[in-house]
Parts: sequence; structure tokens; C-alpha cells
Amino acid sequence: MSNAYGIERRSSVSVPVGGVTVGGDAPIVVQSMTNTDTADAEGTALQVAALARAGSELVRITVDRDEAAAAVPHIRDRLDAMNVDVPLIGDFHYIGHKLLNDHPACAEALQKYRINPGNVGFREKRDTQFSSMIETALKFNRPVRIGVNWGSLDQELLTRLMDENAKSAVPMDARDVMHEAIVQSAVHSAERAEDLGMGRDKIILSAKVSNVQDLIVVYKMLAKRCDHALHLGLTEAGMGSKGIVSSSAGLAVLLQQGIGDTIRISLTPEPGGDRTQEVIVGQEILQTMGFRSFVPMVTACPGCGRTTSTVFQELAKDIQAHIRTRMPVWQDRYTGFEDLSLAVMGCIVNGPGESKHSDIGISLPGTGEQPAAPVFIDGKKAMTLRGENLAEQFKDIVEDYVEKRYGA
Repeated sequence: MSNAYGIERRSSVSVPVGGVTVGGDAPIVVQSMTNTDTADAEGTALQVAALARAGSELVRITVDRDEAAAAVPHIRDRLDAMNVDVPLIGDFHYIGHKLLNDHPACAEALQKYRINPGNVGFREKRDTQFSSMIETALKFNRPVRIGVNWGSLDQELLTRLMDENAKSAVPMDARDVMHEAIVQSAVHSAERAEDLGMGRDKIILSAKVSNVQDLIVVYKMLAKRCDHALHLGLTEAGMGSKGIVSSSAGLAVLLQQGIGDTIRISLTPEPGGDRTQEVIVGQEILQTMGFRSFVPMVTACPGCGRTTSTVFQELAKDIQAHIRTRMPVWQDRYTGFEDLSLAVMGCIVNGPGESKHSDIGISLPGTGEQPAAPVFIDGKKAMTLRGENLAEQFKDIVEDYVEKRYGA
């Protein structure tokens, strides 16, 4: 599958995860993860529902102890009662094999299992416990994500590769050895899962790090060595603009090369912040790159000395919030409105021209300009707005346009 600019996707393997398909010709999937205590079934279900309504197509939950595993089927029941059909992914570390074995209702309620080969088991127990999780996945016909993380990398594998490198006539840099260990852990684990009877249409791989350049190097290596569907994301992107910029920089390079079938933006929320922000950022990365359309895009003027008024800033913010609020209603009534483009511009320099490039655009008056705001629809000037309630007038125009264009 390619985007509007002809960028071909790499993966040829499609992996069904509940009602969502990852890889192959399927659209790149946005996913997220809860930060609630999974044992709190009500609280976790509410956060899963919020993430799903924000646009998360897969939601991962921590399954770290018996109480959490026992809560999973109840979380699924609560979601079904709310008509939220998003697939749940179980995130397992250390004792996943035991939890899946002891709680078959949990194993059945989950649509995918995440296995970390760095801590699925140690020494002689590693293969036994990894095999147990794969066998449970086969029993319930569930796919797995084999997720390597450089913060919990298989230390035996890393030590062996470091020792071999030290004996080499031309040793590699230690960072390069780390990259190799990450990729080998993912590929060898996938091969072991296949040896146990799991098809490639049931395996997704990831190789997460927290540095952008390492992320790019590791995923390019991984993409050359396998054709599995790949999950992309920095393992700890960070908070605020740092996390958004880091994720955008790393993922954009890989997506531009056709690498990546599902993404997560692992933002650290502000205290009391909204977990759904990571979903919106993931959608915006894919939409700005032309891979998918989720919500109408608003082009807004950055402002300069010609725009000392804050009217255009307030209008742009108001319009974007209005679109997010109206999304559930529009989704029930219309098809294709996600491709709608709007422009909110601050003066006559670029305002009229930018507005003409959008489906609907408004050019607000800059400092010293006449107090009138021409509105352009489908490239032509349609009307001029005046008065104090420009935002409400413009929202009415948008609503009318959406109904007329997409209502049929």
C-alpha cells in the first residue's frame, strides 16, 4: 500500500488483531496504552473507552499480577456494554506464561499478547516460558507482538555479542553491538515462535529504544532481515514538546521509507494530563505525511507583526476544538469528511491565497486592515463576515458545507 505521494509500504504480511488488520495493505494503525491499575476494572475500562473514542485502534493494558489478569474479562465486558469494540492487548513481563495459564478467561478476552524476550525467562527457563506463551496464543488463535526493548534487553545475548566483538580483528563500536543484539533478539524470537507452529500472520515485531538515531538504525536493520509486520515507537518519548518532536522526527524518517505498520507515541502525560494526547499526535503524524485522514485539517497562520490581534489565534483554536467535538456526530452521518481542509489566516499577505487552497478558508483582518473577513469556499470568495461573533458564523459555514458536501 502506498500513500498519496507514492511511498510504498514494506511489510507483505497481514496480521489480524480482533477486527483490526496490521501490516500488508492495511492502513497504518494507531495504538496506545493505559496507565491505570488494570486490577481496577472500572477505571481501566473508562480509560480504554476514552482512548478508543479519541481514535486509538488498539489499546494495550498491563497484566502484571493475578488481580490484573482476573480483571481483564471484566474490563472486556464493561467495554462491550459501552459499545466499545477496540481490541485489548495484554502487556506481559516476567510471569506472563503463568498468568495466561492460570487465567484462561484473561487469555481469551485479550486479542493479542505482548511478549518481551528480554524478560520472558532467564537461562534454562527462557525457552520453556516463551514456548508456554506461544502455545497459549496458538490455543486461543491470538497473535503476539514480540517486543524487544533496549532497557530490558536479553543480557546473555548482549554479553555474548560483546565478547565476540572484543575478540574480532576489527571490533565494532559498543553501540553497534547493542543494535545488533536488539535485532537478533527480535528475529531469533520470531523464528522460535514459527518453529513452535505460529504463522507469520500471527507475529508483529518491535525493537524499541529511546533515542531517535538509534531508533532509525535499528528499524532499518530489522526491516532488512524480516518481512514481519512492525510496530514503531520510541520506548520513552518524553513529556510535552520533547516527546512530540522526538516521536515525529524518528517515525517520519522510517515511515517515509515504508517501514512501520502500527505506531504508538509514548508520551509522558503532564500531571493530571489527558492520556488521549498520544493518540492525537499519532494521528497527526500519519495525516500530515499523507498516509491516512482522521479529522479535517486546519491550516493556521503563525502570526507576525501584522497580526497584533489574537482573534485569528482564538478562532483557529476554537475551530479545531469544534471539529474534535463534532467528530462523533459527523462519523455517524457522513463519509469522507476527514479529507476536509480549512484555513484560518491572520492578514491579507497570505490569507486569501492560502484560503483558496483550502476547501473553506477565512482571512481575518491584520493590524490596520479593514474590519472584514472574506471567506473562500472551494477556491472562490463566497462572502465577507463582520461583527463580534466571527467564530460562530464561521462554524455555521463549516457545518453547512459538511452537510451539503458529505451528506449525500
